[in-house]
Amino acid sequence: MKKTFLYTGLAILLSVGASAQKNSDAIKFSETITKDRGFSHLSVLASDEYEGRETGKKGAWMAAEYIKKQFKSFGLKGPVKDGKDKYFQNVGLITNDVAGASLAVNGKARKLNADFMIPSNSVANAPIAINVNEVIFAGYGLTKDGYDDFAGINAEGKVIMIFSAGDPTIKAGEPELTGRAAMMARQKMMTTLMKAKPKAILLVDMNFDKMPEYAKIAAASGRIMLKKDAPATAAPARPTLTTLTISPATANEILKTSNTTVEALAQKIKESGKPASITANTALMVAAQKKETTHRGENVLGFLEGSDPILKNEVLVVTSHYDHIGLVADPNATDKVNNGADDDGSGTTGVLMLAEAFAKAAKAGKGPKRSVLFMTVVGEEKGLLGSEWYAEHPIFSIENTITNLNIDMIGRGDDDRPGDNNFVYIIGSNMLSDDLDRIGKKANEDYVNIVLDEKYNNRTDPNQFYYRSDHYNFAKFGIPVIFYFNGVHKDYHQPGDEVSKIDFPMLAKRAQLVYFTAWELANGANRPVVNKNEDGTPKTN
Repeated sequence: MKKTFLYTGLAILLSVGASAQKNSDAIKFSETITKDRGFSHLSVLASDEYEGRETGKKGAWMAAEYIKKQFKSFGLKGPVKDGKDKYFQNVGLITNDVAGASLAVNGKARKLNADFMIPSNSVANAPIAINVNEVIFAGYGLTKDGYDDFAGINAEGKVIMIFSAGDPTIKAGEPELTGRAAMMARQKMMTTLMKAKPKAILLVDMNFDKMPEYAKIAAASGRIMLKKDAPATAAPARPTLTTLTISPATANEILKTSNTTVEALAQKIKESGKPASITANTALMVAAQKKETTHRGENVLGFLEGSDPILKNEVLVVTSHYDHIGLVADPNATDKVNNGADDDGSGTTGVLMLAEAFAKAAKAGKGPKRSVLFMTVVGEEKGLLGSEWYAEHPIFSIENTITNLNIDMIGRGDDDRPGDNNFVYIIGSNMLSDDLDRIGKKANEDYVNIVLDEKYNNRTDPNQFYYRSDHYNFAKFGIPVIFYFNGVHKDYHQPGDEVSKIDFPMLAKRAQLVYFTAWELANGANRPVVNKNEDGTPKTN
């Protein structure tokens, strides 16, 4: 439950004014946030040895161990109580993978990945067991512009075979749909087909034999996700249409009793401009099931308790995600590692440098009044999983969490701002709290003085950056946030995101901005006032 905090006008003024004068202690302990210190961390985290730090893989586990070692060396405490390692919050990660997949045509078994494949997202939680004696070929599965592959066909409860791509209604000279437009068109077609309630769909991929083996295997592996507790009243399960992708040779085996081939049918449709749907009297058996697999993944937490006996119960959370996208799938690639130096090795490096600076201040008797949780999360690239897990299983109560400062990419520039990296995008700073917005900007003015670009600081940004990093899992619970971001570049999610391309002086400068903002928040007279709802409307008391 959200708690509303009330403040007097005087208290708000005191909070805003807290950063009106430079703090010599804050400046003194910021001196460890340097380009050289940044390089020492990032050259490890983004090395080839860490294999791109993919969630659930060895590289991410290595990164988690490295971060934990640093937190311990700084003197931060592990706050997790219900686990073997107090620095690790275990995240409930699972995949639902296809297992026991088989296909037989006229009693002859076909070979998985050589003749057919079953994507994980086309298998329901219940096992598949299909045994039919006919398959309906329905061309391209289209109903549009006077063309109807399903004319006279009742698809309900039947196995339907269609081409996986193509549109015979496109006239000569007209461009065919490609990329996202083609994908959206096929999704629309599949949605329409699902309403017809077929038993299964066989997608004939004319390029099946050219598809790399690793891509076929990956398709059968489920998307990594969080294992959720079942709600008291479960929502109706989303319908799943069993879909197999098959080779042309397999399709021709199905059509053998009809004395035709998919190549001949495609040519017939092309020449006539009319459907060529037929029913093949073929025995078809399909079986598959899903197998839940658990995966190791952990958020890494380092905790610094506040020095004030009352304010220490309030917690500032500083985050980054340490995971990236792992190894390049193509075994023939020249560079096989997506190093993720900027995304988000740079942010993780920033969190480590902040943690060290605050810890040194505490050892010198100048620690923050409020408690600070430094947390690097896993699974951001898989859908903000680690931060979602923390927000739903918080170590420190949501009501006592005053702000989240999230660092996701602070090591390079933006292709839209060539030639000058003396900036950082701030996102979300005024979404929930005008007070937080003023504190963050005043900290920049007093200590760092870099350009704060608010180009993406809105909910209607087409890139949707406000919703695309870990801060959002705090914001949706009413916790004010600032997201620090350097924008995208040509190496975004590419092997070229290397340590050699990092602007370390700017990484350190941006990290210093987060540090000074954190210092003001952790030591201010009052926590930032939340004066807006998540939709931006004013909050009423």
